[in-house]
Amino acid sequence: MEPHPDFIKAGKIAAEVMRHAIPHVKPEESVLKICELVEKQIVAYGGRPAFPCNVSINQEAAHYSSPYGDKRVFPGTGLVKVDIGAHVNGHLSDTAYTVDLDGSYDNYIFAARNALNAAIDAVKPGVKLGEIGSIIERVIKSHNLRPIHQLSGHQMKPWSLHAGKNVPNIGSKFTSKMKAGETYAIEPFATDGNGTIKAASEAYIYSNDMKNKKKTDRESRRVRDAARKAFGTLPWASRWLHGKLKGVDVDAAINNLTHLGILRAYPVLIEGQGGMVSQFEHTVFVGEEKTIVTTRRCNEIV
Repeated sequence: MEPHPDFIKAGKIAAEVMRHAIPHVKPEESVLKICELVEKQIVAYGGRPAFPCNVSINQEAAHYSSPYGDKRVFPGTGLVKVDIGAHVNGHLSDTAYTVDLDGSYDNYIFAARNALNAAIDAVKPGVKLGEIGSIIERVIKSHNLRPIHQLSGHQMKPWSLHAGKNVPNIGSKFTSKMKAGETYAIEPFATDGNGTIKAASEAYIYSNDMKNKKKTDRESRRVRDAARKAFGTLPWASRWLHGKLKGVDVDAAINNLTHLGILRAYPVLIEGQGGMVSQFEHTVFVGEEKTIVTTRRCNEIV
C-alpha cells in the first residue's frame, strides 16, 4: 500500500515552507508577517493552507494565529512554536517547529524534538498508540520536563485533520493500534508547567459546522456562506475574511455564528501553570515495510 501522490506533495510543500519560514522568526519581527508568509508560500508551491498558520509564543501551546491588523512582534527571548499545514486536493500535512529566540531554552528544544524522533522510530503496523505515548512521555521526562497530556497527535484523512484516533503524549494501556495505510500527525509538547492547558478568552481560528441549519441575520449568513464555500470542513482564520465582504462587520458576524454553533471557535491554548512550551510535529504514513515522514525537511537534524 502506497500513499497518495497528493499526500506526499502536501508534506513536501509544508516541509519546504517551514524551512523558509524558520529564519524569519526572530526578535521584533511581526507575527502577522510570518503567518502571511507561510500561507502565501503554501499557495505558491501548489497547495492550500490546511489550517491557519499557528505562531504560539512562550506559555501559549497552540492556536494563536494573527487576527486582522495584528501588531504583535516576537519578544527578545523565549520559545516560538510555528505549526503549519498544507493540503493538495484535500490530502493533508501537518508539521511544527520550535524556535529558541536567544538560545536560552535548549533543553525544551531537545525534549520535544527527541521525543518526536523516538516516537517516529516506533511507528509500524500494529503498534499501540499508548506505546507511542509512553515513548514520548519517557523522553520528555528524561529532560526533567513534562509532556502536555491534554494535547495529542491525531489521525488524518482527506479533508479531515482530526479523523478519529489520537496519539497521546503520555502512556496509556487501553488504546487502539496503528494500521498500515493510516496517516498520523505526531506532536509532542514539553513544558516546565503541570502539563495541562486552559483556554484563553481569545479565538482567531474557526471551522464550519456544515450541517447546522439555524437561522440568522443577513450579514451573518453572508459570512457563513462565504466561509463554507471557501474553506469547507477545514479550519480558517478570521482575518482571511476581512475585506472580502463589503458592508459586513466580519468579527460581529463570526461572534454571532459561533454563539449559534454554526462556527466552532478554537481558543488560544495556554499551559495550565503558565509554563514555557516547546513543540515539534511531523506527518507520518504507516507503511507495511517502512514509515514515510512526509514533512521532514531536507536540512533537518534528526
